[in-house]
Amino acid sequence: MTGVVGATGATPAWAAALEADGRYHGLDAVRGAALMLGVLFHAALSFLPGPQVWIVMDAARSTELSVMFYVLHIFRMTVFFVLAGFFARLLLQKLGTMAFIKNRVARIGIPLVSAWPIVMTAFIAVIVWVAIRANGGQPIENPEPPPPLTAETFPLLHLWFLYALLIFYVAALLLRGVFSVLDRNGAFGARVVDPLVRIIAGPGAPVILAIPVTALLFFTPNWYGWFGIETPDRGVIPQLTSLGIFFIAFGLGWLIHRQPRVLRGWGERWAMYVGPAVGATIGCLMIAGFAPVFAPATRDLQTLGYAALYAFAVWAWTIAIIGFGVRFLSGESKTVRYIADSSYWIYIVHIPVVIVLQAAFAPYAGPWFVKYPLLIAIAFAIMLASYQLFVRYSFIGSILNGKKQKPVKAKRGAPQLAAAE
Repeated sequence: MTGVVGATGATPAWAAALEADGRYHGLDAVRGAALMLGVLFHAALSFLPGPQVWIVMDAARSTELSVMFYVLHIFRMTVFFVLAGFFARLLLQKLGTMAFIKNRVARIGIPLVSAWPIVMTAFIAVIVWVAIRANGGQPIENPEPPPPLTAETFPLLHLWFLYALLIFYVAALLLRGVFSVLDRNGAFGARVVDPLVRIIAGPGAPVILAIPVTALLFFTPNWYGWFGIETPDRGVIPQLTSLGIFFIAFGLGWLIHRQPRVLRGWGERWAMYVGPAVGATIGCLMIAGFAPVFAPATRDLQTLGYAALYAFAVWAWTIAIIGFGVRFLSGESKTVRYIADSSYWIYIVHIPVVIVLQAAFAPYAGPWFVKYPLLIAIAFAIMLASYQLFVRYSFIGSILNGKKQKPVKAKRGAPQLAAAE
């Protein structure tokens, strides 16, 4: 199919395929990739130069991996939350409010509650193992007791994104309820909100969206600028700065679903944002440095400029990546679909797997460009195998991605049914 004719002329094949069969394959692929990149992101922690930032630190430190870590942190979760907002409204429109709530409790709430104890236990076990090995294989006498758990220090670990999603769903439903009362006939939404979203998400989107993000970053108490948007992985009390930034992304995705033509615009313009994204990232690295910096930023003009440049990079990368997915990944692919399906499981279980491999690799000599790719390859092999063998067609897979039927293999020599039958 080369194109179909619409109200504005010929529609490119990639745009026509965007939702050709009721699925947004390109957006699904990008969402899965954002989760998969979390493995690369956390695996790089043990190789970062400078002081100890992780449970296990490798002797082979790498400025190259430090730069990769920095760049991934700029856009990874913002891309995810834009798509999470888009798919949330899509699901709400499809299911209705009560069924939506039940679905989100099953797909997000239950994995959070059930996976956290398992992941936390594995996390602690690895910490103890690493400490014993560092002590010559002997248990540590009189170890310091862990700090008491409070509402501010409760460790959500990497599952914080599930907790954030639950907060965002509640906020979105409440705002939707208020808005539906104030705009009963939908006129305000159609005449004011939709045009405003088209402006915000238009060609100048990285500049417009950077404004509130700049303010939130700049006024973050004790902001560690090198680490960009702080990861809200501690405490059940919402961290307003980080969750505020991610809720902007979630809300944008929610509102874009009202008018998917915005996605076509991103697909058409994705390349124009790549150069500015790269340039802004280089500028940020020139200011912040190529290795982690553990000093709170001062609130001066340089910090304000850095925050603005970083916020611009966040949105330039986000729109370029989502636009790329819309443009080139909208066609159906069984391989891409499988990877997207497996990404949720992989992200949930990857931290213990990665830490064990980091601890196993750390004592051995060797350059980072050998150890890191090998670590990644082994981690993905383990996690993909576990997904295929224990998750995809099990009750766990039903919870995470919906029930899937195992393909039925035809018996050798069995007669084939006619298509009409």
